Amino acid sequence: MSPLKLLRALLALCIVPFLTLVVSLVSYADVHWWRKSSTKALQFPRLWGKVTCWFAGIDVQVEGRENLQPEETYIFVGNHTSQTDIMTFQGYMPHDFRWIAKKELFAIPFFGAAMKAVKFIPIDRSRGRQAVKSLNDAAQRIAEGSSVLIFPEGTRSPDGRLQPFKTGAIMLAIKAGVPVVPVGFNGNYQVLPKGSVLSRGGNVVLRIGQPMPTKNFQARDKQELALKLREQVASLLDQCHKPLSPP
Repeated sequence: MSPLKLLRALLALCIVPFLTLVVSLVSYADVHWWRKSSTKALQFPRLWGKVTCWFAGIDVQVEGRENLQPEETYIFVGNHTSQTDIMTFQGYMPHDFRWIAKKELFAIPFFGAAMKAVKFIPIDRSRGRQAVKSLNDAAQRIAEGSSVLIFPEGTRSPDGRLQPFKTGAIMLAIKAGVPVVPVGFNGNYQVLPKGSVLSRGGNVVLRIGQPMPTKNFQARDKQELALKLREQVASLLDQCHKPLSPP
């Protein structure tokens, strides 16, 4: 890494926590005291994504915008290769959406309050009755008009290649009954692979596929839907991100 890129990467690492705090405070204030609209306040997280990408030296392109209807509710389904998946999608996704986040994040001072203000969706990742209830609550929120992004692999890929899909996230799509949209994250692993903290900068391409209806799928079909979605996501990936074995 050149000295200039190293300096920029260090600056990005230092600025992100401060920028996150500022955006959290402004989002909370906008919802509670100023315009009082959680939808309008989403411009601040979107700005956070773009500014963070700029500091990290990430150039983002989005392909397939024409596949989306502005007023439609979707569950976006993507491969998960890097921490930068979040900032690139947040900053450049041409569709209003909310994040699904583990409930523990909502307890973080300022940050958690801002997440609640802009109506991000908490989910309980433990097992048992509360986890089932949180899944049902999240599905209801989505069905009522909140588009979201999920990563069915469950964690970041260790080598940048698409991993098998877990069916827990797929059940959310089935319960919500809204169309699912495959998204391919390309280049994110090269920018910031798992285990790294300093961005290398570079080009990222988000490819948006065709929406797929889910209303005809039931709980017993979760494995079938998981395989179909994985195939669709794989078709949107550069060769270096495709699975070594067929989906």
